[in-house]
Amino acid sequence: MPEANPPIPPADAPALRTEDFDYHLPEQLIAQAPARPRDAARLLVVRDGGLADRGVLDLPSLLDPGDVLVVNDTRVIPARLHGRRGAARVEIMLNRCDGGGVWQALVKNARRLRPDDVVEIEGAAGCNARVLAAPEGGAVMLDFGPDQAALAAALDAAGEIPLPPYIRRDTGPHAEDAADYQTIFAARPGAVAAPTASLHFTDRLLSALDARGIKRATVTLHVGAGTFLPLRDDDPRRHRIHSEWGEVSEDAAATINAARAAGRRVVAIGTTAMRVTETAARESGTVAPFRGLTDLYILPGFRFHAIDALLTNFHLPKSTLLMLVSAFAGTRRMRAAYAHAVANGYRFFSYGDGSLLFRCEQDQAEDAAP
Repeated sequence: MPEANPPIPPADAPALRTEDFDYHLPEQLIAQAPARPRDAARLLVVRDGGLADRGVLDLPSLLDPGDVLVVNDTRVIPARLHGRRGAARVEIMLNRCDGGGVWQALVKNARRLRPDDVVEIEGAAGCNARVLAAPEGGAVMLDFGPDQAALAAALDAAGEIPLPPYIRRDTGPHAEDAADYQTIFAARPGAVAAPTASLHFTDRLLSALDARGIKRATVTLHVGAGTFLPLRDDDPRRHRIHSEWGEVSEDAAATINAARAAGRRVVAIGTTAMRVTETAARESGTVAPFRGLTDLYILPGFRFHAIDALLTNFHLPKSTLLMLVSAFAGTRRMRAAYAHAVANGYRFFSYGDGSLLFRCEQDQAEDAAP
């Protein structure tokens, strides 16, 4: 269920306004399908020297031998379901598994549900979910029962790939979306949104990175439905994000720590890989093994400990992810980068082009200043 709202920020905290992270995006720049092949996407490089128009296939040449890519191996599940409680129809977006067949979900028409109601899942005979508590703001706890194999079969039979709302599909996801919206690293089912920066990767690109001596550390963050939720408050510090399950294994932590000790860069492939890695990071910059829930919310003024560069797509106006990249590379720098991307016809959002951001401590310090 939703957590309590964050506390009111102190009076001396740096001013932040949601509207400061707005920008105009022509609708035709919202990508409705990925580049083909995936690694043919464009790449905007953002660093101290300014902006550079490159391609995703240039990534190996932009990194040094011994640098480490941190990749997220979560796998998107067909998490959108349609159900009935008597004559009432509901749409269910699974959000996070809490174990034992219990799921947190976002439900359209949730006001029609009451505790102990049973929702029959359409298209999956015998699959039912019991409402465990009164809905709060569209969030519902549902108990599908302890048989995880039965639920997985029901999702395969009746679930839909949960494409973001800006990817227009009048009759539901296309057949190719099942593959297009899954990354090459996908191994552990549990996400309801793809870690989209990883959608650019192909066997060809991975081979070139291997040949360059670029290493990889694999982490997990099961991306939740909260990634689609807009900010509704003028002060983004009052927003809350839903907790998501993540893991940084001992092997991943060791690979990252070895790179940092050798003076190499740690490059997060996507904001999800960044968030779980920074969750596990210590003040010293080393990373400890981690397994559990994280609700790390990164805004300008945040101090990064482990990540030196970030490969990420272009994010929605006034979104928490646009604020995250602004925290990392500097708000003014990101405004300039997004203006450049719009003016030069880059493709935006999940199926769009990428950007490679290098951390800028000076811009971060200026952003954090009152």
